[in-house]
Amino acid sequence: MKLEALPWIILFLPLLSAAVITLFTLRCRTLSSLISIGAIVAGFILTVCFIGANGFHPAVTETATSWLSIDTLHVDFGLKLDALSLMMMLIVTGVGGAIHIYSFGYMHEDRSMARFFAFLSLFTFSMLGIVLANNFLQMFIFWELVGVSSYLLIGFWFEKPSAGDAAKKAFITNRLGDFGFLFGILMVWGVLGTLNFGEISAQFLTNPVALGGCATLAGLLIFCGTLGKSAQFPLHVWLADAMEGPTPVSALIHAATMVAAGVYMLCRTFVLFNAEALHVISYVGGFTALLAALIAVQQNDIKRILAYSTLSQLGYMVMAVGLTGPTPAMFHLTTHAFFKALLFLGAGSVIHALHEEQDIWKMGALKQKMPITFYTFLFGTLALCGVPIFSGFYSKDSILGLALEQKNFLLFGVAVFVAALTTFYMFRLFFVAFVGNPRTEKAKHAHESPAVMSFPLIALAVLAVAGGFIGVVNVYNSQFKPNAESLSIIQQILEPIHAPVGLACGLGAVVVGFLAAFSLYKNAATDPLPAKLGPLATAMKNRFYFDEIYEATFIRAHDAIAWVAWFVDRWILEGVVIGGVRGGTDIFGRGLRLLQSGNLQWYAFMFVTGVAVVLYWVLVFGK
Repeated sequence: MKLEALPWIILFLPLLSAAVITLFTLRCRTLSSLISIGAIVAGFILTVCFIGANGFHPAVTETATSWLSIDTLHVDFGLKLDALSLMMMLIVTGVGGAIHIYSFGYMHEDRSMARFFAFLSLFTFSMLGIVLANNFLQMFIFWELVGVSSYLLIGFWFEKPSAGDAAKKAFITNRLGDFGFLFGILMVWGVLGTLNFGEISAQFLTNPVALGGCATLAGLLIFCGTLGKSAQFPLHVWLADAMEGPTPVSALIHAATMVAAGVYMLCRTFVLFNAEALHVISYVGGFTALLAALIAVQQNDIKRILAYSTLSQLGYMVMAVGLTGPTPAMFHLTTHAFFKALLFLGAGSVIHALHEEQDIWKMGALKQKMPITFYTFLFGTLALCGVPIFSGFYSKDSILGLALEQKNFLLFGVAVFVAALTTFYMFRLFFVAFVGNPRTEKAKHAHESPAVMSFPLIALAVLAVAGGFIGVVNVYNSQFKPNAESLSIIQQILEPIHAPVGLACGLGAVVVGFLAAFSLYKNAATDPLPAKLGPLATAMKNRFYFDEIYEATFIRAHDAIAWVAWFVDRWILEGVVIGGVRGGTDIFGRGLRLLQSGNLQWYAFMFVTGVAVVLYWVLVFGK
């Protein structure tokens, strides 16, 4: 294999960057940012060089060194090099590099800019570790490092109580999912005797029921990791609050990489999931997509709208995996990384221009003030909505076609309805924020972002347009469908016409959603929807009260259990059990101490008393 050292260099460059910034350049903001940007851009260039020399299917697909050997447990520290990991390396370093460059402009005035870029580099190292891991244990360690990195980045502005609370919420919620994930890993190792992905796949190739009767349970426990990391119901509540971090963090972690890690893990370990587990996965994904889309309809914070949009699109991806479609899932993951990173960076450009204003109802008429942001944001919106030619159209259409192919008409209907909702809430955002009249003085005096922020927008806009037919689907087909024919660009462009029902329904959803948004929000001064929907609108605005429900049930139950544990520890264990022993020993010792007073008269008195007692005993009871 050519250039065999490059993957190792790509992996450790961001870690080296984080270490250098933390140890040596933390007081120099510009130098620190350039070191971090240089590391990830170099990683992208080296990734392109490696793929150019070896293709997406290198001659050697795994490189490893022995790391841990205890009895029957043998674990390597190794890199998995195949189409799946190499494409993800391109996404992490490519999209991540654009976000790093954008961050140089966005965070330029922040006094902790150097610390921010150190955290970004640590996160990039952690994410690349997940992508390249060749075994479950190594993946889990990097999985937790991503959790630490996201905690640091979400809570970057720790002086804000809301940021600290959001960081803790994200960290703790993810640990709940990771608890199940770890049990799943242990179950897989206990049954199969290995944690290596290649060896696991080989066992399933010869024995498809290698996990036996625990296959469903093991699969669902592994899926718990995705519930947390990819914010699927019921662990979806952390993602929107994570918008308290700087906007580039939202683009990097919560659009392009971290939240995609759960979907990537499902596809990497796809052989582990039997039909029953996949059935559950598909419906969890479908429900999450619908729930998040409904909530997004009544959000007014520009970043929260995009956050719930991310939740909804992640639901699409998870649903696709559950419908036995890892290729459509990864295809949509890739295009989503392009256009959602673009949308978040566009939102950051708006927030930057309006001096940290995030309420869309305090914007308006930004088209004239910010033309580059306007057109790039429009391209991202069209891609997300699934308008033909744009990248999201092809990846979303592949999921609709998959649902029809599997004859799951319920999930197909859900997906179509979510597509209509997506178009509706995105054009609601677009019309309110970018057209009409300026609603505030900040909107009147908005200005275009500097070139260092505009260039990444333009680059991502190109990918948002062309990402659906530049060969991404061929790469994933070569991973999951080795016998599939490689499609030309023309064939990729025309591919959706092979599923005309899905195509027609998807396009119909776009039209319906756009017309509804246009009629309600084209010149709206206030939101007309609450008056039309009443309590439903209130529920959507309040996120269907999931936080309040969790507060009233699980959190109160947790607090009650904690109080009982404290009471038992304080009053029963310490007060009665330990206290009784301690108190009894103390009293007994005090009594013995009285016998050793050092007073001769006392000793003489005790001697005479003792003799008297002995004589009395002998005289009375001795007969």
